[in-house]
Amino acid sequence: MLQKIVRVFHLGTKKPGAGLAVHCDAIESNRQEFFHDIIECLIAALEAKDSYTCGHSSRVADISLDLAIALDLKGADLENVHIAAHLHDIGKMGVSENILNKPGKLLFHEWAQIQAHPAIGYNVLRKSRLLHKIATIVLYHHERWDGTGYPEGVQGNQIPLGSRIIAVADAVDAMTTYRPYREPLSWRDCLQELQINKEKQFDPLVVEAALELWQKWAGSRHYQETPCVMEETIKSCS
Repeated sequence: MLQKIVRVFHLGTKKPGAGLAVHCDAIESNRQEFFHDIIECLIAALEAKDSYTCGHSSRVADISLDLAIALDLKGADLENVHIAAHLHDIGKMGVSENILNKPGKLLFHEWAQIQAHPAIGYNVLRKSRLLHKIATIVLYHHERWDGTGYPEGVQGNQIPLGSRIIAVADAVDAMTTYRPYREPLSWRDCLQELQINKEKQFDPLVVEAALELWQKWAGSRHYQETPCVMEETIKSCS
């Protein structure tokens, strides 16, 4: 935006020289840095509210970026998915800490508050015109391939691809990390759950992309099973 303003300001006066081009590049670089600093502040605010999401947003963003690259997303589309993954749970800032950290089963009205967080996040992010596409991805990240998700119950390709990617990434991290209500699953069991829910909860193409990346992810988390066991598990799920 700032770079565009500078370009319009100089339009009709003279063609930008090398010095001006360098100046515009510096402005754009500063804008991007400022933009990412704001995102980091938003994530820090969420993690300060909910201790169990500490690190979750970053891991989901890393997994989502891998999946987006594997699915051949590039440029702004790739960046939007990555940023949306970082911010996918920002709506939980509007949910009570008692509900977020509750160790037992949620009551109906408590679950309703949890289900509201994608819409809350959307309403926060859409205040910025620059974040509108990211806000839309956040809104739909809990929709399911079969149409039984929330908040709108859309299905299949009606769900933005970025949201479908984050849905898989979010589930993978949730299953393989500690939660107040359960111990983490092994990567082997997580892979099987992902396969069981392909074409139900998850886009089958995104699940297939995850399958190709599984050894990389499991290795980065210090997976304890031997490589041969992991390879056999992946083959059995293919």
